[in-house]
Amino acid sequence: MTSAILPTATETLDLDPWVWWVTIGVAAAVLIFDVVWIARNPHRPSNKETGLALTVYVGGAILFGLGMWYFAGAQLAGEFYAGWLTEYSLSVDNLFIFLLIMAKFAVPEKLQQFALMIGIIIAIVLRGIFIWLGAAAIENFSWVFYIFGAFLIYTAVKLAREGETDDDEYEENRFMKWVESRFPATQQYHGTKLFLVVNGKRLATPLFFVIVALGTTDLLFALDSIPAIYGLTREPYIVLVANLFALMGLRQLYFLLGGLLQRLVYLSIGLAVLLAFIGVKLLLHALHENELPFINGGENVPVPEIPIWMSLGAIVVILGTTTVLSLLKTRKDEREEQQRLGS
Repeated sequence: MTSAILPTATETLDLDPWVWWVTIGVAAAVLIFDVVWIARNPHRPSNKETGLALTVYVGGAILFGLGMWYFAGAQLAGEFYAGWLTEYSLSVDNLFIFLLIMAKFAVPEKLQQFALMIGIIIAIVLRGIFIWLGAAAIENFSWVFYIFGAFLIYTAVKLAREGETDDDEYEENRFMKWVESRFPATQQYHGTKLFLVVNGKRLATPLFFVIVALGTTDLLFALDSIPAIYGLTREPYIVLVANLFALMGLRQLYFLLGGLLQRLVYLSIGLAVLLAFIGVKLLLHALHENELPFINGGENVPVPEIPIWMSLGAIVVILGTTTVLSLLKTRKDEREEQQRLGS
């Protein structure tokens, strides 16, 4: 009789199929419950409500990591924690865009939670596809790590050039413009309805476009986050669960940290450093596993690889430093503004 989770000598997971199905089933049940409950009772959640839900999701992630440690060892547990923290930090960057989308479409506060929930479900499905594609690419083409690493470093440079977080406006992508031109719509919200029939004609409500914008925007962020987490673990199951915990707690984080988000002025720079670090880690791994004939004659390059404990420590230090420096900067700016107004 095989165990559900069996670590091998190379620190990999050997999972029975039922583990995948139970994980997906539990996540689906939680999401369906949330959607039905929010649809029946649209409201802006209180701080107590969001804090409690966030505690459950964060606590669940911590317990899952401990369980991973017990069943599969410290290496894979470290990979999960590093992946979860990375996905969570990158998801926080999503929240800035989510705030802008809500403002652009003038979404009533009581409907924002429902819109976020459906948008997150779309994001989970799309990321699931990305995770599967990433796993297939890694399994068949070791050189894909060169592409992942180079892309993350490029993204890091782009984020660093942007500097402090810019939250002026949301620009619709081409897909959103096509959707808006394709679907006739009403100008008013009608509760949680996405479509309704007026004079025999089926019309989309503004909430439909909000949900599409949220889901497709997260897909663009997944282009960074999925390669990033594959730089920390090669286990698709860990990638999936880390994304589930990060995304399922994103809605509560949106309401709980709405005001604080504006104070994280160095978030883009911190994420740039984080992505650059993982990009370098990926390139080192690619060189270590090299099979390309035009690099070192197709032989492995003897370069050092960054262990997972160092990656986890770097992630904690980068995120902690970014948060502390951001809060110090905003506090200093507030004091200077008060002094200016007082004089």
